[in-house]
Amino acid sequence: MDTNPSDQMARAVREALADELREQTTRQRRAALYYSAAGAAGLYAGAALVGCLVLLLSAAIPAWAAALIAAVALAVTAVLLRSAARKEPVPAGPAEVPPGTPPMPPRAPDPGAGSHP
Repeated sequence: MDTNPSDQMARAVREALADELREQTTRQRRAALYYSAAGAAGLYAGAALVGCLVLLLSAAIPAWAAALIAAVALAVTAVLLRSAARKEPVPAGPAEVPPGTPPMPPRAPDPGAGSHP
């Protein structure tokens, strides 16, 4: 062992960091796999539920009308969810400056404003 102790320490730290990053990456990949599998299962469950709804409605009305009603209901739901996702809270702050307005430097306080003669 003719290497410097500081080189050995640096190498040990690099190896420990690499091992930790490898473990974290493995855990994150596994979690991503589980989330995507859960999403796919939920998608198929929703499709089965819509199929059940179409079959239930087709007992009272023609099958094409039942499918059309289910499609319209899903489209309306999608639009409502999209509009709900787009709503962002309006930040409370100063009024907006119109575009093209040049920037103004901050004003210094007027020294004579606080004193009355």
